[in-house]
Amino acid sequence: MVKQIFTDIPSAEPETPLLDKITRPELLRELPPEELQTLANELRHFLLYTVGQTGGHFGAGLGVIELTIALHYVFNTPYDRIVWDVGHQTYPHKILTGRKAAMATLRTAEGISGFPKRSESPFDAFGVGHSSTSISAALGMAVAAQQKREDRHAIAVIGDGAMTGGMAFEALHHAAHTKSNLLVILNDNQMSISANEGGLASYFAKIWVSKFYHSVREGGKKVLSYLPPALELARRTEEHMKGMVSPATLFEELGFNYIGPVDGHDLGSLTHALNNMKDFDGPQLLHVFTQKGHGFTPAEQDPIGYHAINKILSKNERQPRPAVVKKPIPKYQDVFGHWLCDMAAKDERLFGITPAMREGSGMVAFSEQFPDRYHDVAIAEQHAVTFAAGLACEEQKPVVAIY
Repeated sequence: MVKQIFTDIPSAEPETPLLDKITRPELLRELPPEELQTLANELRHFLLYTVGQTGGHFGAGLGVIELTIALHYVFNTPYDRIVWDVGHQTYPHKILTGRKAAMATLRTAEGISGFPKRSESPFDAFGVGHSSTSISAALGMAVAAQQKREDRHAIAVIGDGAMTGGMAFEALHHAAHTKSNLLVILNDNQMSISANEGGLASYFAKIWVSKFYHSVREGGKKVLSYLPPALELARRTEEHMKGMVSPATLFEELGFNYIGPVDGHDLGSLTHALNNMKDFDGPQLLHVFTQKGHGFTPAEQDPIGYHAINKILSKNERQPRPAVVKKPIPKYQDVFGHWLCDMAAKDERLFGITPAMREGSGMVAFSEQFPDRYHDVAIAEQHAVTFAAGLACEEQKPVVAIY
């Protein structure tokens, strides 16, 4: 089945005969591999329609459709825990876990949440709304499984943007000391971390994820353990080979077995990698490349603009243009942004600081007009505030925007 590319949001609910049969992931796991692409096409088509009806987060969900299918296909959810970082990319997950019909109630008073919610479904392993929390939570679940001697997998799915949060690195540092069977999936949609693309990188990724390589690697460790200098030489040789074709070195130094990069829209590559990695022991990190808004051309071209959308009104719902057009009420963040620029023009000691929320906080104009006094500290609110305190100690005037 060929992957479908969409250019418009459908106004009528599409026919999704295969998706309609998947009322729980257990049924998904009964599908032959050759039908997974058909399921991905139907899921993407339905997601375009349903978010067009309700509004909500958009591009992130489109980008993880294949990854979501692969995770539920390979792992025994909900017994195996999947922890989604931030959670705005979980609409496909909700659809595949028995909530397809409820998507029409998304983000309404009596409807389903726009984020994972433990009380809503046993498939929502961790309630979440903010970023950089997934690795910590999944590690806790992995350690608990280890303590209870349960053969349970814990998977954290974290984006490259959320990986900039200090909490994520604190969890990575801790994970290596526990030796728990934690799988971290770095969903790199190229919004923050530079892509390391090319045939050689993909070739090595296939080697590293193979069970043959893994058995040779672990067996070699045991043999060479009697010759410490040789073991160190082998470790460094492997490390340098990985470092030449991928950003593996950092994660390897933190104690993770790094695999990747893998095409996050290739269902065959994803299921192959995940099937092999679930049998590996210790902390694992799978690096996948995805495209935000994948499969919907306008969102691919403008991933920031299509991060979330409002409800798309049908022609019958659209009201005729009034004779007198009222002046729109400005948004709070726009008022704040104008004020910030006005104050900065009057006082060169004023700084603007945001933890990765420039657009949402109305700071685009400030970042363009006063680039030397604009600081995006990535997803690190505690650092943003303490950094501002340091500036204030030196008689500067920092303004921190917590979205």
